Amino acid sequence: MSNSVLVSGASGFIGLHIVSQLLKQDYKVIGTVRSHEKKAKLLRQFQLNPDLSLEIVPDISQPNAFDDVLERRGREIRYVLHTASPFHYDTTEYERDLLIPALEGTKNILNSIKKYAADTVERVVVTSSCTAIITLAKMDDFNVVFTEDSWNEATWESCQIDGINAYFASKKFAEKAAWDFVKENEGHVKFKLTTVNPSLVFGPQLFDEDVQRRLNTSCEIINVLIHTPVDASIPDLHSIFTDVRDVALAHLYAFQKENTIDKRLVVTNGKFGNQDILDILNKDFPQLRGVIPLGKPGTGDQVIDRGSTTDNSVTKKIVGFEFTSLHETVHDTAAQILKKENRL
Repeated sequence: MSNSVLVSGASGFIGLHIVSQLLKQDYKVIGTVRSHEKKAKLLRQFQLNPDLSLEIVPDISQPNAFDDVLERRGREIRYVLHTASPFHYDTTEYERDLLIPALEGTKNILNSIKKYAADTVERVVVTSSCTAIITLAKMDDFNVVFTEDSWNEATWESCQIDGINAYFASKKFAEKAAWDFVKENEGHVKFKLTTVNPSLVFGPQLFDEDVQRRLNTSCEIINVLIHTPVDASIPDLHSIFTDVRDVALAHLYAFQKENTIDKRLVVTNGKFGNQDILDILNKDFPQLRGVIPLGKPGTGDQVIDRGSTTDNSVTKKIVGFEFTSLHETVHDTAAQILKKENRL
């Protein structure tokens, strides 16, 4: 039996890093992408690696979206990493663009495994998010600590007030559906489940050519600051961060190790605010000094503690590797952008 890994959303920011790490470890990878164009581009980017094949799933939220792939290739798949899910806030069609795709996409891939690979797939990893853990309304409360056992308290109705609330809730509903599926199908499927719950994900694009004027939602935070004029006011953004390379590695650990079974791996390495990013950009890149704002050095979240805490010490113990620092992830993200713009 082959030990192929099915990666949904293979062309995404996180998906690409996962595919790259899998190929380096000599796995056979079957990726799903949304279009023939994406398929052609990815095969070229990975230099037609014989261990990578791609299948087209145009819309993960359509009923039976993954049936064709699993019916044809289920016998060779041992591990499934479901990374495909929308991540953006700019919509007012909350159900159509966020809630339903996240929820149905997860249910669809699990149902297809049940139909066509119930006895061959051994491990499933679902990419969830810290947003499934964090209740938005409590983020500013000093007394609140979120852990691997916490759940976002949003309901389907209460979350449909803006894109951010809807996105937070979409990750919760999708992840809950995965855990419920495993419970309800005990004895009908062989696989064990692990979720990976990253915070905002920084870090370089896997391929330099993918640095666009506008980047994926999380890296765009750094991109915007690199292009903010010196006298502009900066938005007061505070959140928690992680590096894409750590997130990818956590996905591999999630199916390779026994101690990750039935666990939620919360992948984050602490707080940051826009000020922290400005401090790093101004310190590391002389070409940005006097071009972008200084802000108020010494007032960043890495120095001053603000709001709730996300305690993922359980995860750090399980995975056992050192998470990337804010300094390194911001530096590497910015350096790649500046290189693309011939400013490095």
